[in-house]
Amino acid sequence: MTPHADTRAVRLGLRANLAQFGLLVLVNALVGGMLGQERTVLPLLADQVFRLSAYTAALTYILAFGTTKAVTNFFAGTLSDRYGRRPVLIAGWLVALPVPAMLAWGPSWGWIVAANVLLGVNQGLTWSTTVIMKIDLAGPERRGLAMGLNEAAGYGAVAATAMATGAIAEHAGLRPEPFLLGAAYLVVGLGLSVFAVRETREHARAEAALHPVQAPEERELTTARIARRTSLTDKALSAASQAGLVNNLNDALAWGVFPLLFAAHGLSVAEIGVLAALYPAVWGAGQLVTGWWSDHIGRKPLITAGMLLQAAAIGLVAEGTTFAVWAVAQVLLGIGTALVYPTLLAVIGDVAHPAWRARAVGVYRLWRDGGFAVGALLAGVLADAYGLTPAIWTVAALTAASGLVVAVRMYETRRPATSGTGAAT
Repeated sequence: MTPHADTRAVRLGLRANLAQFGLLVLVNALVGGMLGQERTVLPLLADQVFRLSAYTAALTYILAFGTTKAVTNFFAGTLSDRYGRRPVLIAGWLVALPVPAMLAWGPSWGWIVAANVLLGVNQGLTWSTTVIMKIDLAGPERRGLAMGLNEAAGYGAVAATAMATGAIAEHAGLRPEPFLLGAAYLVVGLGLSVFAVRETREHARAEAALHPVQAPEERELTTARIARRTSLTDKALSAASQAGLVNNLNDALAWGVFPLLFAAHGLSVAEIGVLAALYPAVWGAGQLVTGWWSDHIGRKPLITAGMLLQAAAIGLVAEGTTFAVWAVAQVLLGIGTALVYPTLLAVIGDVAHPAWRARAVGVYRLWRDGGFAVGALLAGVLADAYGLTPAIWTVAALTAASGLVVAVRMYETRRPATSGTGAAT
C-alpha cells in the first residue's frame, strides 16, 4: 500500500482517537436501530396483515435482506479501500431513505421484501464501514475491545428498538407508527455521517507502514486470493467465516421463527417484543466485556464456548413453552453470541495485513451475513415440512457442530502486546 499522505502525523489507538471513535459508536447504534425496527413487528406483519401461511414465504424478507447484505459486505471492503471509508458510509445511508416508508405503507408483501433488499445494502455498507473505521483507529493492541464497543452499540440499539416497536405496536398497531422510529434514526445517522465523521483510511496506511510486507506475493494480493484465503486456506480465517455464517443463521432463526413460536403459544405482542429485545440486549451489553476479554485470554476459547452455548440455548427454546423458560434461553443465547461476535471480527483483524484487511473483513462478512439467507431458507423449509420445533432443533445441532469445527481447526490469533509500535492506547 503506497501512502498518499504523511502517515507520521496519524496516531493509532482508542485514546488518541476517542472523539471520532465515540462518534462512530453512536453512528453504528443508529445503524443497528434501522435493523431493530423490524425484529418484533415484521414476523407478525407477515402473519396477521399479509396472511402468509407458509413459513418459507413469510421468511422471504430475511432471505432478501441476508443475501443483499452479504454481497454488499464483500464490495464494501473493496470500495472503502478504493474510495475511502466515509463515502461508502454516506452511500449506505442514502440507499436506506425509502425504507421506513416502504415498511410503514407498502401495500403488498413484495414492498416489504423490496424494502429489505435496500435495508441489506444499507446495513452492508454502513455496518461494514463502521467496523473497518474502528479497526483503523484502534490499532492492533485493543482490537477486541474496539469490536466489542462497536457491536455492543449496534446490537444494543437493535434490542432497544425491538422493545420500543413492540410497545408501540401493542398500543398503536403494527403499522405505520413503529417504523417512524426508523425514519428518525435514518435522518440523524445520515446527518452525522455527512457533517461529523472523518475519513480513517490514513490510519490503516499508518499501521501498514509499521508492518511492511516483504514478500511480493503479499504486497500484490488480489481480491480473489484474499477471498480464497479468508474462505478456505487460512485455518483461522476460514474457521471464523463458517462460525460467522452459523451465528447469523441462528440470528435469522431468532428474528423470523422465534416470534412465530411465541405467538403460537399465546404470548402478547408486548411479551414477544420483550423476548425479541432480550437476546440482542444481552448480546450487545456482553460484548463490552467479551471483546476486551479476548484481548487478554485469546480468541479461540471464547468462540468455541460461545457456539456451544448458543446451541444449548436454541435447544432450550425448542423445548420451552413458557415466557420464563424462553427468557432464560434468550439470555443464554445472548451470552453465547456476545462471546463469539466481536471475537470473530478481531480474528480477521489479527490475521489480515492492513494492506488487505478491509477486503478480508468484506469476505468474512459475506460469509457471516450469508447466514441470514441460509437460516431463513433452511428454517422456512424445515418448518413447513416438519414444524417449528424440529427446525429449531436442527439449527441447534448445526451450531454445536460449528463450535467443534472452531475447536479443531482454528489456531490462536491474538498477538502478545508489544511496545514501541507507535500505537497510543
